[in-house]
Amino acid sequence: MTDWHFKDRAQAGRLLADRLGAYAGRADALVLALPRGGVPVGAEIARALGIDLDVLVVRKLGMPRHEEFAIGAIGSGGVRVLQPGVPGAMGVTAQDIDAVAARELAELERRERAYRGGRAPLALAGRSAILVDDGVATGATMLAAIEVARRLGPRELVLAIPVAPPDTVAALAARVDRLVCLSSPARFRSVGQWYDSFDQTGDAQVQDLLAAAWRARGSPAAPGT
Repeated sequence: MTDWHFKDRAQAGRLLADRLGAYAGRADALVLALPRGGVPVGAEIARALGIDLDVLVVRKLGMPRHEEFAIGAIGSGGVRVLQPGVPGAMGVTAQDIDAVAARELAELERRERAYRGGRAPLALAGRSAILVDDGVATGATMLAAIEVARRLGPRELVLAIPVAPPDTVAALAARVDRLVCLSSPARFRSVGQWYDSFDQTGDAQVQDLLAAAWRARGSPAAPGT
């Protein structure tokens, strides 16, 4: 597998769409993007394939005082995924996890209101759901997303990502029905190192991309978008 550098998230989405042609034009298929960075990728896939786009909100749980290090993740419906050895590893206590989870739950709920507004809850039963992010490092957040999606009963769960380290790809592949990963470099430090442009994606951009996709598919936009 080639170690690719991507121009930006939109290009990564177009390249993934090339590998997902079997889902083009299918009413039962939808792209389920993880905000924020996964939405520009997912929007390109949905546009290229002519299928629905929606979002699945999950939040990383960062280690206290070292927030960049993921100790787990949470998702809608009370899903909580923790890294092996947590609590206990590196001095992280159950109380630490509860405090971080409470803070991240508040942000998760805020994002769901901001992005989906009053739209009906996700309905995945009997559908082919394509989970998308701009890349995966440890996999903790994506594991939470997979668990949330599985609980909604899709007929098929696909994971489509531009880049992830080999061990993460192997772990995630065991949890989904199909995995598409364009690049799996052995020397992996961060997702951003594999993009020429990796600017932070803001709420407004996420809302604009979702609104455009929903208008294109004849679906009402969420309030405020």
